[in-house]
Amino acid sequence: MTKLSVNINKIATLRNARGGNIPDVLKAAIDCQRFGAQGITVHPRPDERHIRYKDVYDIKDSITTEFNIEGYPSEKFIGLVLYVCPRQVTLVPDSPDALTSNAGWDTIKNKSFLQDVISRFKEKKIRVSIFIDTNTDNIFHAKETGADRVELYTEPYASIFPEDKEKAIAPFIKAADAANKAGLGLNAGHDLNLDNLKYFKDHIPGLIEVSIGHALIADALYFGLENTIQMYLRKLK
Repeated sequence: MTKLSVNINKIATLRNARGGNIPDVLKAAIDCQRFGAQGITVHPRPDERHIRYKDVYDIKDSITTEFNIEGYPSEKFIGLVLYVCPRQVTLVPDSPDALTSNAGWDTIKNKSFLQDVISRFKEKKIRVSIFIDTNTDNIFHAKETGADRVELYTEPYASIFPEDKEKAIAPFIKAADAANKAGLGLNAGHDLNLDNLKYFKDHIPGLIEVSIGHALIADALYFGLENTIQMYLRKLK
């Protein structure tokens, strides 16, 4: 079964809109685990507009499943990850003002930089995943950075899926094949939802984990958090 890691950033976005501590990010993380999620993902950004660095420190001791911290590897971010020592860090090439992740790494251009960063995480035995698009050259070169996994950026799949499922999935099948041949573990995330998740999972060989936040939290407004997590888990069986 492909594992589900719940990104709780949107819980923090709602809290930050009003101030105070409602909803409680720590409680949300604990509840997501209790309701069946096999991982918790957070993505602290420089402006802390959703998950704050303090949140990551506050919840780290309560994560009993896999803790995945994702973000751009600035020195501040690297320091956070090295202190917390999550099971996995996912490196994303976001600019500081990016609204959301919208591209994968150019692992050829940034290979030396990524090698240096990844080696620091490896010293702490932290598994490293690289956010990446379906360009197979970038996937093969990702292996040379020292990464353990790649996370496929699935927004293009989600955008095309309603009109043409086969066209949407085709480049991701090729990318998955490249990752498997390169000996890289395979994760995926961005705009996956209850409509497109099962088709993606059924057609991508070796898919280990998906990270889902925005759609899952939005669905929870209608279905409740526990029920929603179970709905997503059923799509992954």
